[in-house]
Amino acid sequence: MSYFDNIKTFVRVYELGSMSAAARDQRISAAVASSRISQLEEYLSVRLFQRTTRQLHPTEQGNVFYGGACKILEAIDEAEAGVNSITQSPRGLLHIAAPLGVGRRLIAPLIPEFKQEYPLIDLRLRLSDRKLDLTAEGIDVAFFLGVPEDSNLKIRKIADCSRVLCASPLYLSARQAPESPTELVDGTHDCLNLRYPGAPEFQWPLQTADGVRRFAVKGPFETDDGDVLTDWALDGLGITLKPKFEIAELLSSGALVPVLNETPPIPIQMAMLYTHRRHQDPKTRLFIDFMVPRVQAALSTA
Repeated sequence: MSYFDNIKTFVRVYELGSMSAAARDQRISAAVASSRISQLEEYLSVRLFQRTTRQLHPTEQGNVFYGGACKILEAIDEAEAGVNSITQSPRGLLHIAAPLGVGRRLIAPLIPEFKQEYPLIDLRLRLSDRKLDLTAEGIDVAFFLGVPEDSNLKIRKIADCSRVLCASPLYLSARQAPESPTELVDGTHDCLNLRYPGAPEFQWPLQTADGVRRFAVKGPFETDDGDVLTDWALDGLGITLKPKFEIAELLSSGALVPVLNETPPIPIQMAMLYTHRRHQDPKTRLFIDFMVPRVQAALSTA
């Protein structure tokens, strides 16, 4: 078992705060992860973590070693990037994250083409509508809808995506279409919200005659899965706010019907996020440059 593997495991245990989480992240068993930390501690003759039955905390020595370990891994990443740049044969593993709707409809269909063009690069695609911590979760590139809160991340804008308020004919036959956005706030209509743990109170930004206004909508249903929102809307449970590319076919078929056309939602930005260090890696730059024009083309036809 190499000293380098031990360092990589230590860094992930430190960042994730859990031996089992780090083991899952590295696709090893918890026993192997624990063994690597023990070997590292024996080699350094220090205790890197204080362990209890339920908690794991870095010691003072662990905090110091983490800073140096990160520099070691960054130096290795830079060395590999330099070799890849010279050989023109980028290789290695890329961890990609995307919201469910974006990933399923736009990104996943493009992965085989990227792999065919760059056969030495392997990809791991994680789909989730929850907020992700790129550094803690080992993500190289993340697709994102909206404006990121972390100003330390680099951003590559892809496009502004049109959105629509919509409901099913079943819902509208029972409740009638809203005539004013205030009906989304006062309980006249049920709104279906996308919300994840820790998300702020949700508001829908609509373009009105007085400019953009944010409406704190109300409704009995919330979920952290955008596709579940679509299913609920189709089942007649309420009005939802969706990017048009996610439901283009449903709008064309009439399965979902736009509402409040005179006060439409403002577009939402789609972008790719990455840390400055990740962008030094040629395979990361290749992936970004490959995806941007293709996703833009797919959005233009949605």
